[in-house]
Amino acid sequence: MCRFVIYKGTSPVQLSHLLTRPCHSIINQAFDSRLRLDHRRPINGDGFGVGWYDSVYDEELGSQPCIFTSVTPAWNNVNLVRLAEKIKSPLVFAHVRATTAGTLSLDNCHPWSYGKLMFMHNGGIAEFPKIKRKLQMALPDELFNMVTGNTDSQWAFALLLSKLPDPQARSFTPAVLQKAMLETIAHINQLLDEHDISEPSLMNFCVTDGETVVATRYITSRTEEAASLWFSSGSTFSEYAAGGHYKMSKTDKRENIIMVASEPLTFEKADWMEIRTNHMVVITPKMNLLQIPIVDKYYVPQSDPAALSRGTDFAAAKGFLSPRRDVSRPLESIENRV
Repeated sequence: MCRFVIYKGTSPVQLSHLLTRPCHSIINQAFDSRLRLDHRRPINGDGFGVGWYDSVYDEELGSQPCIFTSVTPAWNNVNLVRLAEKIKSPLVFAHVRATTAGTLSLDNCHPWSYGKLMFMHNGGIAEFPKIKRKLQMALPDELFNMVTGNTDSQWAFALLLSKLPDPQARSFTPAVLQKAMLETIAHINQLLDEHDISEPSLMNFCVTDGETVVATRYITSRTEEAASLWFSSGSTFSEYAAGGHYKMSKTDKRENIIMVASEPLTFEKADWMEIRTNHMVVITPKMNLLQIPIVDKYYVPQSDPAALSRGTDFAAAKGFLSPRRDVSRPLESIENRV
């Protein structure tokens, strides 16, 4: 079980307001989750990573993201605390890891970057060793050689890069990133089908070029829920009470901040909305948020009653989702326990 958070704003945010100061920040979730319960791996202590883009373009520094990773538990890394107090960015990816595939190493810590792009994953591709070789055969040499770790996630990133017209491009339209993401999922599904793999795969993928963000909440099943994914938007994200209690405020109709997270960062139930299973979220450079269905054989339209009765047992057993009783009103349960 891993978890991640994405921040995109019209103004840069100090990393500490996402990572360390909120009482339910992703760092605190790593050892004190209130929504997802994983009795096999109750803490996310197998490393972490934070990636961000510069607030102002500098020709000498380039446009690629900067990434800081460590194999130590995120809550016990003094360098992360120091950096978070001194870095601001308009677009941040953060990820905490509980190992389900791959060894404990820096090479396996999310996020990863290639050129201007950054990628992370929450979930797992079922029986990945069975399809790994065929996936690798679809990659050009440059992308095959860029993989330094041994997780399904980084190979999925390489596959996504292979779907782009030019992965080294200086800019990507939302449509190009969206198309590459859909083709990546379709390619993985084809390999799973060829090997008769019936166990569901959880593919909450995220990719950004620093301007557009594309994230998916996806599972290869028509009857099970995907790993949890939420979004929040507003004008300001700030502390309203001592002790790290934050909330998203909306002072006007403009969306100055959009966050996507595996688990809500606040205890304010009105702050967060659940992203639908087998949907893609696209955050455009102009801060529009689009929720688009991923229409394939696993898609169930919202008009179908089956869309409201997906089971939670599979994802919950792996620590990627709360039980059904909590999904319907997750933040009320959280508030009662605080």
